[in-house]
Amino acid sequence: MSRTPVRPQVEGVGAVPAHPDSAVGEQAWNHPSVRPGKAVQPMPAKKTPAAKSPAAKAPARKKAAPKPESRVALVRRARKIDRELAETYPYAHPELDFENAYQLVVATVLSAQTTDLRVNQTTPALFAAYPAPEDLAAANPEKVEELIRPTGFFRAKTKSIMGLAKVLTEEFGGEVPGRLEDLVKLPGVGRKTAFVVLGNAFGRPGITVDTHFGRLVRRWKWTEETDPDKVEKAVGELFPKSQWTMLSHHVIFHGRRICHARKPACGACPIAPLCPAYGEGETDPEKAKKLLKYEKGGLPGQRLKPPQSYLDAGGLPAPPLGSS
Repeated sequence: MSRTPVRPQVEGVGAVPAHPDSAVGEQAWNHPSVRPGKAVQPMPAKKTPAAKSPAAKAPARKKAAPKPESRVALVRRARKIDRELAETYPYAHPELDFENAYQLVVATVLSAQTTDLRVNQTTPALFAAYPAPEDLAAANPEKVEELIRPTGFFRAKTKSIMGLAKVLTEEFGGEVPGRLEDLVKLPGVGRKTAFVVLGNAFGRPGITVDTHFGRLVRRWKWTEETDPDKVEKAVGELFPKSQWTMLSHHVIFHGRRICHARKPACGACPIAPLCPAYGEGETDPEKAKKLLKYEKGGLPGQRLKPPQSYLDAGGLPAPPLGSS
């Protein structure tokens, strides 16, 4: 008498037929885990491939770094900036009041560590008392100190301007020389002061690297140099020599009126599309307008006697010393 096999239960298969009559039953019957005489072993569950998360995407490609600006592109951009500034400030000029080379060299020496406005408010009394180099050379130092006290560092400046007045009187016949190598020999006169005098009293081109000029040309990526002599050389190579003096005025005017050191008025800047530093300052046009200075902001300028072109453009003269 034959025995009917025990019906094994296989995980994942369900009730297995008593005899291997079907494909499923045969497969389950012949499985090693259900052979007669052996305990039932569960079949391993089939691994289902994990669904891909919708967030799991291929990593985005990094944007290629912008190509460095070529020399030709730099020259073109720099000259276009100057053209735009020339249209913005057609009245740009030296912001020290002067009537001759002697007054200009003295005023420029006095402008160290102070504003042109303060110098312009101080020099009328100084030049009224000492109208020529020989007068200043023979002056009483204490009286000179008192006159130029508002400009700061008045003792050191008195020594400089009296010293240069003496050299002009003794070595140059009371006249300011028109050569760079002679000017830089005068007490208190360096290359910056010399180029101010040469460019504006003698019409000889020069680049004036003051704090505004150096800050802006670095901001515009014309150069990374910080030494004034190296800045002068690097920028001078981007422009024809004939443009150097007016280039200096354009850049300095822009630095004093719009492109400030701490809060540049980017939203009111005429060269914004050409500026690598756009966005460092206020970009909202209405808010940027409130940052404008001097004639661009409807305020008085720095000269008590500005040129007529400045007045015609809406510029206002500066108030004299002591006025409210």
